[in-house]
Amino acid sequence: MAGTVFASIPAMKHHLDWSAYETAGQGDAYAGIPAAGGDFAKAVAVCISDKLCQRTPKGVMCPSFRVTGDAAHSPGGRVKVLKAALNGELGTRAFASDELAQAMELCVGCKGCKRECANQVDMAAIKIEYQAQNNALKGVSHRDWLMAHLPDWLRYRRTLRSLIRWRNRAPWLAQLGEFVLGIAAGRRLPEPAAAAYKAPSVRSAPDKSDRDVVLFVDTFAMHFEPDIAEAAHQVLSAAGYRVATLQAAPDDDPGRALCCGRTWLSLGQVERARAEARRMQDALRPALESGIPIVGLEPSCILSLRDDHLKLGLGERAVALSRQVYLLEEFIAREHDRKRFTLEFKPLPPGRTLVQGHCHQKAVGAMKSLRKVLRLIPEFEFEFIESSCCGMAGSFGLEAEHADISMRMAEIDLLPALRGVPDAAVLANGFSCRHQIREGAQRQARHVALLLRDALKQGASC
Repeated sequence: MAGTVFASIPAMKHHLDWSAYETAGQGDAYAGIPAAGGDFAKAVAVCISDKLCQRTPKGVMCPSFRVTGDAAHSPGGRVKVLKAALNGELGTRAFASDELAQAMELCVGCKGCKRECANQVDMAAIKIEYQAQNNALKGVSHRDWLMAHLPDWLRYRRTLRSLIRWRNRAPWLAQLGEFVLGIAAGRRLPEPAAAAYKAPSVRSAPDKSDRDVVLFVDTFAMHFEPDIAEAAHQVLSAAGYRVATLQAAPDDDPGRALCCGRTWLSLGQVERARAEARRMQDALRPALESGIPIVGLEPSCILSLRDDHLKLGLGERAVALSRQVYLLEEFIAREHDRKRFTLEFKPLPPGRTLVQGHCHQKAVGAMKSLRKVLRLIPEFEFEFIESSCCGMAGSFGLEAEHADISMRMAEIDLLPALRGVPDAAVLANGFSCRHQIREGAQRQARHVALLLRDALKQGASC
């Protein structure tokens, strides 16, 4: 937990809560059972160096090793340097050392190792701790600070939209951005939509209903692709659910949208991520107390609430939220299995659809829900692409020094699969995945919410 001191490096304290690893002994698999205290070294030590991560066949793990062929860029290679750092072999400022920086540089936080490693080493979370330690010693870089604060900048979305559109259309400005901030000039930045998502009013009812759901509209759906949130609201409403869009608590800043804190967390700015997580918990207090399901759209955000937020030391409300939050397709699949989601869909125009799963969904086994939901559409022909991370990985693919290797990661499986079926539609629920597909394959991937909306039968109630 925050405040725990490393035995080997007395000046350093944990930024994340590693209590779950108290049950992990030498060589024992991570059981995922919370306990008191916490030890980051145990999270690292679950790696038993069986080199399963150093393989090249298709699978989720590990894109950086698969693209470089260098064992140093595998989870096992990173663990080797981390253990040296924790043992004091790299000095008292080990987390600011070049050796550890080189080992961690190409980790994209895909969580593939948490699924495919025999002992479920969680290198994505370990990298967050590493970045937080590095930030504490060296300060946050201007680029990381700028990228992490995207949800804040979107309060001024019209100005930001104009700046991004200008930058994307002016090569000299993109080159200046690369020189000053290290943002790759050859990559387009995603442009906010002309208007942010505006939630419709909730249908009135005399009291609480077991058909209530809370729709969490994340930063990306809110500001960049509001049609996804609109489609999700429409589908859930047509299925008979009373949908309330998550809003800030009454005593919170009404002008600042709620955020899971993912952009800060992924760049090691843990305290700000923790503050955003507390804001979300405050806003969700009534839903959590009433047991109302919380449904979301962006895999990296929703799965952060189920996994990464448990490492922020936020207590029982974080645990309750992790059990109560679902991706849209997970919620529909669950309700359909319970005979509660009875909405019937119509066939879509014929044609094949290729599905790119978000790496976090694949890491936690959440793709089966998407498969179930797609089967609800009559005569729908689809095929899952067997791939690891698309390579965009949040801001990773926008960084000048990583733009090339980001695209090389996409070339392992994803882009060749898309080129193999040039006339197929593409489905990808991850915002970063859609960005990478747009740039690497010049294809427009869609979110499942849009697909389900298109398959609504005429006259379905909303």
